[in-house]
Amino acid sequence: MALVAEGVKVERGGRLALAAPDFRVAPGEAAVVTGPNGAGKSTLLRAVAGLVPLSAGRVILEGAEAPADEAAYAGHLDAVKPALSTRANLAGWAAIYGGGGVEDALERFGLAEAAEEPAGWLSAGRKRRLGLARLMVTKRRLWLLDEPTVSLDVGSVAIFAELVAEHCAAGGIALAATHVALGLPPGPEIRIEPPRAAAAAAADPFLSGTWT
Repeated sequence: MALVAEGVKVERGGRLALAAPDFRVAPGEAAVVTGPNGAGKSTLLRAVAGLVPLSAGRVILEGAEAPADEAAYAGHLDAVKPALSTRANLAGWAAIYGGGGVEDALERFGLAEAAEEPAGWLSAGRKRRLGLARLMVTKRRLWLLDEPTVSLDVGSVAIFAELVAEHCAAGGIALAATHVALGLPPGPEIRIEPPRAAAAAAADPFLSGTWT
């Protein structure tokens, strides 16, 4: 039931935007996607989520028709409906994805006191916590996390890390793009290089490690 990527490339406007290394993430692992700004970390996560098409290669989640069918995606934006209450935001996501545990998610992320407030009134940190609390109500095997701890304080980062650890302990998979250590469960590091650098390394035997 692993997540497997082979030969993944994404083009935009006829130009290569992502050339990812092959990788495999097993159930129970949290893989970390690293690399410089603009290398394509977010593009990789969006490709796995089915939000951008592949120009080459494939991504499969064993046991599913497509990774997107089992994926919960937390991107740069919190995907909060500002006019709805904090509780209604979570209830809507739970209804869409067939999950539950709204009250548990509110308590876990310290949002119970703000449950009836319009989400648009929340601070940046609380909005981020609300966005991440969606993970608890979607009940998906694959979590795709793009810089998930932006705007979070130290305590909230620890809560998030515990949540990911529990998800992986239950056989889930996490794929997180980040520039900082998050204290996540063990898993592979997927290093993304800018497409030009990746192409140069592949063409140069000294850089690619194929020279003997």
